[in-house]
Amino acid sequence: MSWKDFLPHEFRKQGSTVVIVLFAALAVGLVAAPSTLATGEIYQYIDEHGTLHMTNVPADRRFRKLEWDYSHLGPRTSRQDLEGAIAWYSKKHRLDPALVRAVIKAESGFDPRARSRTGAMGLMQLMPKTAAALNVRDPYNPVENIKGGSRHLRYLLDRFDGKLHLALAAYNAGETPVRLHKKVPPYRETRHYVRKVLRFYRAYQGNNESSLPAKPSTRTP
Repeated sequence: MSWKDFLPHEFRKQGSTVVIVLFAALAVGLVAAPSTLATGEIYQYIDEHGTLHMTNVPADRRFRKLEWDYSHLGPRTSRQDLEGAIAWYSKKHRLDPALVRAVIKAESGFDPRARSRTGAMGLMQLMPKTAAALNVRDPYNPVENIKGGSRHLRYLLDRFDGKLHLALAAYNAGETPVRLHKKVPPYRETRHYVRKVLRFYRAYQGNNESSLPAKPSTRTP
């Protein structure tokens, strides 16, 4: 494994504004001296063009410190990091960030370790087959989960001609029932789900981030 494996795929592309030397140093630290991570500080922000900026010497108030969960050698996503991921993938997949927040709220209550009785996983509750099809290697990684969930939501919106209530119904019940009924299927759970997401969506549109928890839960499912 190289240090590049710690970067999301989009951040490895040529032209992305990322201070990659910091990730190289971080990867070495993971192998050679894990204890040094506890005192190292890395900051990031995503600008209005969707470009990720990272540094260990922040000179701008927009930078927010990254938190790291050393036991899993991966990021413990803070409120700012979570918002950064939502902003990044909402822009990438042409979604309203408020809609992505609403789906996360309805699906998992912002718990990245959530698991449903049917096996759906993580913030946006990806089923194993869906996660595999979306190339999500770790559904419990908040950034990977948002990456896959937002991409899937964009696909459903395109599939149902931008009709949000149908795309949300398909997110909950699958595409086939929505295609067969040509409307929200007559399932109590699905109808309740669509109403709930739309209610959260309106709330987030009116009050951008106020319902986000200070720090996502990291408990084991």
